[in-house]
Amino acid sequence: MLGSKKSASVSGGTTLISHDTVVVGDVHFSGNLDVEGLVQGNIIATSGKEALLRVVGKGQVEGEIRVPSVIVNGLVTGDIYSSKHLELASKSRVQGNVYYTLVEMTAGAEVNGSMTHISETGAAAESAAPRADVADSAEPPKPPLAKVD
Repeated sequence: MLGSKKSASVSGGTTLISHDTVVVGDVHFSGNLDVEGLVQGNIIATSGKEALLRVVGKGQVEGEIRVPSVIVNGLVTGDIYSSKHLELASKSRVQGNVYYTLVEMTAGAEVNGSMTHISETGAAAESAAPRADVADSAEPPKPPLAKVD
């Protein structure tokens, strides 16, 4: 992905939120979503479908991202949950925690929060689990308790 000449995409259509557009509220999608404007809300991929989110240029997301494949080269203020592939390009800035299975990070990328690896099994279980409310599920997973001798 990084440095490749080919543009990443998944099957399905592409939705564009252009640079002069502000979306207020949660966005649920499948296929490709390109954010060049501002999304004030959570971005959630449809369960069981391929999805790729690209936050590019001056694109901004103020909310939680739950998408299998994510490419960031803009600003994200909120946690990112990526169950397949996360690419943080040179102009990416993330103000929040990042949960990933596979990550690529270019020099210049910023993450102001924790980065936690999740297993593919855990990611599949999380994406299959029903979500009553994304705000309720925004708490990061708790680490296992350490055994004290």
